This record gives sequence, C-alpha cells and structure tokens, in this order.
Amino acid sequence: MIRIILIGYMGAGKTTVGKELAKRLGVTFYDLDWYIETRMHKRVPDIFAESGEEGFRDIERRMLHEVAEFENVVISCGGGTPCFFDNMEYMNQQGDVVYLNATPEVLFRHLKMGKGIRPLLLGKNDDELQAFIREQLSKREEYYKKANHIVDVPCMEDEDKINDTVEKVMAEINITPVL
Repeated sequence: MIRIILIGYMGAGKTTVGKELAKRLGVTFYDLDWYIETRMHKRVPDIFAESGEEGFRDIERRMLHEVAEFENVVISCGGGTPCFFDNMEYMNQQGDVVYLNATPEVLFRHLKMGKGIRPLLLGKNDDELQAFIREQLSKREEYYKKANHIVDVPCMEDEDKINDTVEKVMAEINITPVL
C-alpha cells in the first residue's frame, strides 16, 4: 500500500511532483485543494470568503482525514495544511510525508511564473513578493520540518529538473516505480 503526502510552501512543486510521482507509481493523485472544491462544490477562495480562514481550515482538516485514508495515493496538500490542528502528526501517522524544501529564491522564481493565479500574491511587486515568501516560510518551516522525509527542491524550470526531483523523492522514501 502506497500513501505519500507532499507538503511545502506554495510554489514548491507539490502538484507538479505529485502528478509525476503518482504516474510513475501507478497510483491516484489527489490535490487536497481540488478535492475540497470537488466535495464542497465551491472554489477555495469562495470558501475562504464565506467561512473565513477558520471555517476553511476546519473543512480542510475534515477533507484531509478523508483523502488520507485512501490507499495507493499521492496527495499534495496546501501550503498551510500542516500548520493547523494536529494535521502534521496525523499525516505522519497515515503515510510517508515528504517536505519539498525549496529556498525562498526557488519559491520566488516558481511563484513569479504563476503570480496572477494566486490570490495572496496579487498586486505584489518583486520586493514585496520576496519579503512575503521569507516571512511566511519562517512561520511555517517549524511545521514542515516535522515531516518524515525532507527533499531539497531545485528550480524546476524543465522536465529534467522535475524528473530529478521525483527520483529524489522515490529514493528518500525507498520506493521503486511500477512503470
């Protein structure tokens, strides 16, 4: 039975790595935010707007408890998921939790490419974005570092870098692809 849970700051590559990892292992990939949207029939920003962060985090916790019971899965969590309730302890009990550890510079490069689609980043110039990443990462890293496994992530600007990162994750958790 395979149950791999990817955590890390937004832009670390959790979804990108997760999809490729699931493909290689022949298992199902779940992005927790997408799962929440499917189950709740609402977009995450709309849930935040209607229920506030506290309401969203409660829903997120319940959905995490659902999806983390599935077998033969790779799960990509939102950047804040590990930082609330007992989520980190729960995830570590459920499977192989891998922290995709990206430097603030790598995160900046990844997020700058997709800045327009992340509500928290809208309207920030480069300096503001870099300061925001550093501040948020410093608050969240204590939770992220509780993961069973930590894999350093380079800037994944091409297929080779993505593949290298997937291979590092597989080596870290000592698992081989089925394909």
